[in-house]
Amino acid sequence: MGSFKRLRDTFIVVLLLSVPFFFLRASIRNPQDMNPVVSALSRIGAPFEFAAAAVARTLSSAVSRYVYLVDVKQDNNRLAYENARLGARVRELEQAQQDSRRLRRLLGLRDTIPHEMVSALVVGKDTTEFFRVAHLTLDSPHASIRPDMPVIALDGAVGTVQRVSGERIDVQLTVDAGFGVDVVVERTGARGFVRGEGDRSRYMVRVEWAERRDEVDVGDVLVTSGVGCRFPKGIPVARVKSVEKKKFGVYQSLVAEPTVDFSRLQEVLIILTDDKNCDNGAGTRRGKNKGG
Repeated sequence: MGSFKRLRDTFIVVLLLSVPFFFLRASIRNPQDMNPVVSALSRIGAPFEFAAAAVARTLSSAVSRYVYLVDVKQDNNRLAYENARLGARVRELEQAQQDSRRLRRLLGLRDTIPHEMVSALVVGKDTTEFFRVAHLTLDSPHASIRPDMPVIALDGAVGTVQRVSGERIDVQLTVDAGFGVDVVVERTGARGFVRGEGDRSRYMVRVEWAERRDEVDVGDVLVTSGVGCRFPKGIPVARVKSVEKKKFGVYQSLVAEPTVDFSRLQEVLIILTDDKNCDNGAGTRRGKNKGG
């Protein structure tokens, strides 16, 4: 029984070794030189050989696509990172360009006003129910800054210095209820007096003492008159938003919006004025006020 098992195993091994040999031999010989046995084995093995080749091609293609996709994903990740980096750099350059243009305009503004000025950066704002105050830090310390000095920006009047503490400056904004400045309508020369509304929900001012007979329209720009010892003449303050002329009374009711966008205010200039010899005529006519 044991010898039969050994013979059987030997026969199977020989058969398994001979079949590939015949297939190999058949594949390298000319079909005309094949004997019937080899030819039959070749025909029988052809489908298996074709199937094996197809499987091998499929696996090779799948592996190639996988490797290609891995490389593409890596390239895409690299390109996405590079694109994000370049986009951030472009935004930085655009912001720097905008800052440069704004600073050049500020320098140009210095040349139009015959007073010494100090630049400062806005670092915060208070918008409480009673006070509308901006907080500044000076670009460089200056001992001449005092309360009530005017503060301006590119678009017009910002307010007046309220408190000085080293390089820290608090500014009372034009929209604060305690602020006031004498103005004229740029188009017609009509007189008025701007006071802040003190409204926490919006940046607006009202115009007092505007005579009913004076011509004032929506859109007119109000500029400082130069009266009141604070602001130089011709600084934009506000733009008229509504005009109400009542049937009776001497004055008309005006509401205006500051020319300065306080929500985007970044840099300001403090004008170092000297009001020792200034005419206070407006203060006498309109009553005591700050920032006139």
